[in-house]
Amino acid sequence: MTIEAKANSAFSEAPVRVSEWKRFRRVFFSRKIVIFGLVVLLLLVIAAIFAPYLAPYDPYAIDMRSTYQSISADHWLGTDSLGRDTLSRLIYGTRTTIQVGFVTTAFAAIVGMLLGILAGYFSDKPINMIIMRTMDLLISFPSIILALFLAAILGGGIQNVIIALAISSLPGYARVMHGLTLSIKENDYILSERAMGSSSIRTMLSHILPNALAPMIVLITLQLGTLILAEAGLSFLGVGIKPPGAAWGAMVNAGYGDLTRLPILSFAPGIAIMLVVFAFNLVGDGLRDALDPRLRGTL
Repeated sequence: MTIEAKANSAFSEAPVRVSEWKRFRRVFFSRKIVIFGLVVLLLLVIAAIFAPYLAPYDPYAIDMRSTYQSISADHWLGTDSLGRDTLSRLIYGTRTTIQVGFVTTAFAAIVGMLLGILAGYFSDKPINMIIMRTMDLLISFPSIILALFLAAILGGGIQNVIIALAISSLPGYARVMHGLTLSIKENDYILSERAMGSSSIRTMLSHILPNALAPMIVLITLQLGTLILAEAGLSFLGVGIKPPGAAWGAMVNAGYGDLTRLPILSFAPGIAIMLVVFAFNLVGDGLRDALDPRLRGTL
């Protein structure tokens, strides 16, 4: 075989290059279950934005003449012990869910990634030991127990719940970012950047952080579902969102004592929590497949 023929053969065996966006769309939307998760999350966002227009009643209005009404044309999911419409409170609960989930995740991800990249880049400095040993201390407690402890100290309320959940989820982001930074900073292009005299901040923000974003985006998406479930757990235990705030976990707790009389009071918010957490996990799995670097540049 001639040299030209060998070159043509090698060229023909090379994978076809495609745009990253095209490959991402094909992989991400190829699974119908991921599309189902996106639809659930889209409905969640729509319900949170347009809650005043979608809710048939005031979720905080007490009507003692309408307590414990079963499912009917007037009250699709019945009413609770104070006569409040369950469907309306369920719709308004989406606002609490999104606020706690996204604000907590944003705070924990930003701080955790910052601590992780600092500890990984300066792995031979005392800052690495200080940050990572602190993260080891936090991760030695189960996250829900740590969040429960912090929420009990800080008190109820959405702000304190966000702080408690953010602190309890910090170690996950910091440890993953730390490991990614240790791996990325040993690449030749990072060593070349440092040899040319580039500052540490520029190297971390312009080269290490962009190359670590893909796995971090997947982690953030999966953590959203976990944090929503944790907030529901705190509200169920009575240290989360204060009454009369509409929170799905608190609604499950409020209806727990009336399971034999009107089980929909607990089942409706419980199913909503299950669907949203399931949807975030599905989208996270889809992002993990779509952002897999082994598939980069090919269909």
